[in-house]
Amino acid sequence: MDNNHREYRTGQGVPKNGEYICQSGKTVTFNENEEFPVCPVSGEETGWQHKDVKE
Repeated sequence: MDNNHREYRTGQGVPKNGEYICQSGKTVTFNENEEFPVCPVSGEETGWQHKDVKE
């Protein structure tokens, strides 16, 4: 499976540079090897998907 289709959780490492969308719909740009943070909207743990998946 292509990593673009995968969902990543808070605390996991970012697999590649790009824009990711949290479950609340907020888009954030991350660099490879950063860590996915909590949701910028709710402040809770969340899932992130690469933006290319949503388009």
